[in-house]
Amino acid sequence: MSVPRNWWSTFSVSPQTIRRDLNELAEQNLILRHHGGAALPSSSVNTPWHDRKATQTEEKERIARKVAEQIPNGSTLFIDIGTTPEAVAHALLNHSNLRIVTNNLNVANTLMVKEDFRIILAGGELRSRDGGIIGEATLDFISQFRLDFGILGISGIDSDGSLLEFDYHEVRTKRAIIENSRHVMLVVDHSKFGRNAMVNMGSISMVDAVYTDAPPPVSVMQVLTDHHIQLELC
Repeated sequence: MSVPRNWWSTFSVSPQTIRRDLNELAEQNLILRHHGGAALPSSSVNTPWHDRKATQTEEKERIARKVAEQIPNGSTLFIDIGTTPEAVAHALLNHSNLRIVTNNLNVANTLMVKEDFRIILAGGELRSRDGGIIGEATLDFISQFRLDFGILGISGIDSDGSLLEFDYHEVRTKRAIIENSRHVMLVVDHSKFGRNAMVNMGSISMVDAVYTDAPPPVSVMQVLTDHHIQLELC
């Protein structure tokens, strides 16, 4: 990330110092980084997909590999919208005979190279900004299935364990995936803890397991313990 010259001249510090401080603030979800600077995070608009795709990549890959280890060959599963579920899709390429229902065009594009996979793409409204498919038709479609696993992403997790999203329609789709999966795996990197979004999907207690790269905050950990939710650190 480049640092504007007036920043380091104004504060009489080096560009490296400002860059480091901005990185630390971004890690704490206090700012959002962008090319040429930073901004306060919004609870109403998500970070652009390409920016999310390029962040926490190693963490997402570790989470994805761990999740893939738990999916037997021949399983049926939902894969949700989000860059971490997309990483899980990539990690499943060495599996065989999977049947996958997804409302994520990027997931379908990743998995279509596998001739022994059966990929079922949900109908609905395509969001060009991230390849997600949402809407009433998507809900109706997902509700026709009952699958072994649901791979779920989320935009933010509040301190009380509330799962937060930016799009009400996407929240309804995620709830449908939860209701129609025998085992729900929430896949989130550490940056999602404490991140704000305006739509409350419900409690993290709705899922069966949480896969993440670092221990959750104490308050969230208490919710997981109280509801016997499996935690996998990757």
